[in-house]
Amino acid sequence: MDDFLKERLVKYDTWLDRGQILFSSKIIPVRESLSAQQWVLPSEQVLDILRNAQSIAVQNCGCRVHYSRCDKPLEVCFLLNETGEHSIAKGRARSVSVSEAADILRKADENGLVHLTLYQPDHEIYALCNCCPCCCHDLQLMKIYNRRDLVVRSEYVAVTDKDLCINCGKCVERCIFDARTFDDGQMLYNSGLCLGCGLCFSVCPEHATVMWQR
Repeated sequence: MDDFLKERLVKYDTWLDRGQILFSSKIIPVRESLSAQQWVLPSEQVLDILRNAQSIAVQNCGCRVHYSRCDKPLEVCFLLNETGEHSIAKGRARSVSVSEAADILRKADENGLVHLTLYQPDHEIYALCNCCPCCCHDLQLMKIYNRRDLVVRSEYVAVTDKDLCINCGKCVERCIFDARTFDDGQMLYNSGLCLGCGLCFSVCPEHATVMWQR
């Protein structure tokens, strides 16, 4: 384990042992994956969190800057309220409107990034980032070191209609949690591994996948 991940894990385990946090991140489904089903009104949609914030700032993703393992967008890490204002004052972030934040989120989804909320030890949401599995500290700890206790799934799960599925593989390419695989030309789906990010929904050409509340 490299020093960057080790330092983060020690901090998380300290907070967990003290009962200060229950987890470090929670998956938030992409908004597009929920709009097709009007009756689905998640309690924590990304835009709702941003709309309810007094102020929004955006900065480069620290993990992606540190590792530089991909060409995904950098300026995708949102900081809310006092945390954001502090970073703006320090010159590390800039203020954005809800409209610009929505554009950043759409770009993040197009690039296959997962929306994660971040929690302070007092459980206050202070940041929301758009993460890739090759750089994000939480996703690396979950996937490489099997620390699934650090990331909590969203309130939704993807459901795929096999009769509509054409086995094109687009959802398999997008699924970073290994819930979707290919076997002999057929898409196989393990809903138990799905964390409900919604990335599979937004690329399905046949609309075979929808998001259902758990």
